[in-house]
Amino acid sequence: MTDAQDLRARHLLDLHDRQLRREARPDGPDCRVERSGAVVRQTGPAHAWNGVLWSGLDERTADAAVAAQLAHYRAEGVPFEWKLYGHDGPADLGARLVAAGFVAEEPETLMAADADAQAGAVPLPPGVELREVTDAEGVRQVVEVHERAFGTDSSDLGRRLLDRMAADPGTVTAVLALADGVPVSAARLELYPGTDFAGLWGGGTVEEWRGHGLYRALVAHRARVATTRGHRYLQVDAAPTSRPILQRLGFLPLTTTTPYVHG
Repeated sequence: MTDAQDLRARHLLDLHDRQLRREARPDGPDCRVERSGAVVRQTGPAHAWNGVLWSGLDERTADAAVAAQLAHYRAEGVPFEWKLYGHDGPADLGARLVAAGFVAEEPETLMAADADAQAGAVPLPPGVELREVTDAEGVRQVVEVHERAFGTDSSDLGRRLLDRMAADPGTVTAVLALADGVPVSAARLELYPGTDFAGLWGGGTVEEWRGHGLYRALVAHRARVATTRGHRYLQVDAAPTSRPILQRLGFLPLTTTTPYVHG
């Protein structure tokens, strides 16, 4: 990165840490965000995302904080994730989490971009249309696409989407790409009220439709929604397969993020 890009990336990372981690709001009904010492965590139903959003720890405080979160989620009876960012301290926190029984999943890259710069029109292949999800059938199709694209059980995602659409529809938008009426790509946009950010999540395309520009089209569609709702920036936890595409589009890498899962 150039010096200017590096300075901008550091500004965006500081803003992200403050608005979306230290000052996080619950991301679904029946969820709560709490500050426990130097840890910010979310707790909710089993199908919700449960875990540590932010921590400000050092070598003296880390082990006790890890033990406290284990005790909290054990009492709640739900598995959880410690979302560890590359700049979080102490430097060996990942190793301490593994020693406490966590399993590290694949690291991703936190990236961000100006929403209005991503909102331009993108041509779609013949026979393909984009459709926003407004009902349970649309959610079922999103789940179907994710399971075909990623090979994982996405039923909890479906439940979370239905919860958000019912309780707080202004904070989430899901969109499908349909080829001759068949869902072949899907993604969602999470809107964080009171912040500068909107989050790109879950962009997945079934194998036979990859390389046809659908990923880019879904980014642009969600960027238009974000700007309409007053959000300046898009943020995304990019998998290794997505990072090169997003960098070509102008997204800046800010840091890494690794899920450490327990239970």
